[in-house]
Amino acid sequence: MKLYLLINILSISVPFLFSFHPKIQFYKLFRYFFPAMIISALVYLSWDIVFTKLGVWGFNEEYLIGFYIANLPIEEILFFICIPFASVFTHYTIIKINPRFHLSDLASKWITRLLIIILSISIVFNTDKAYTTVNAICTLLILLFAIYKTPYVLKSFYPTFLIVLIPFLIVNGILTGSFIKDEVVWYNNAENLSYRVFTIPIEDFGYAFGMLLLTVVLTELFSGKAKLARV
Repeated sequence: MKLYLLINILSISVPFLFSFHPKIQFYKLFRYFFPAMIISALVYLSWDIVFTKLGVWGFNEEYLIGFYIANLPIEEILFFICIPFASVFTHYTIIKINPRFHLSDLASKWITRLLIIILSISIVFNTDKAYTTVNAICTLLILLFAIYKTPYVLKSFYPTFLIVLIPFLIVNGILTGSFIKDEVVWYNNAENLSYRVFTIPIEDFGYAFGMLLLTVVLTELFSGKAKLARV
């Protein structure tokens, strides 16, 4: 089995099985989560297709099965299903096991303000770098959407995202060349800041944050929890 496909399968298999655990019961959110995940995937796949065509990044065929849809390897499309599932499962599992696992209103507001400033600066000063600019714009818009629609989500999402970053570092590390001979996904450094955490472009942390936050926010909206939170 090719490496990229194997990473996807391993990422989703355990979370999917544990979704039916009686103490977790993530499966009860499936009817809200899957539409949310599909919408989020379409947002990110839309510029994934464009960026692949423009050479902002590309894929090493050595690690692919060779089946493509819209110029993207099937493994890349599955990535936007498997990784959000595993990550959002982790988010909801943590807050179900420990409902008090969240930041204070004040801490959440200050982190949000800091992120808005950082993302705004990234947009203004990096208009010549496609990945940096588009990623920052997308992340900022999603963050503002979360503030408007489900501000309570941020209090728990910020700390759970830090936990999600642990498997993220492993998965994205492998995809970008850690522990293997060549990277699965290569990047054109002229279109990003060229700063990396191990082998992971710093922008990848932004897209992970935005993609997962959008999925959680939409899940909350579809489930009606956001409406209840305002009462």
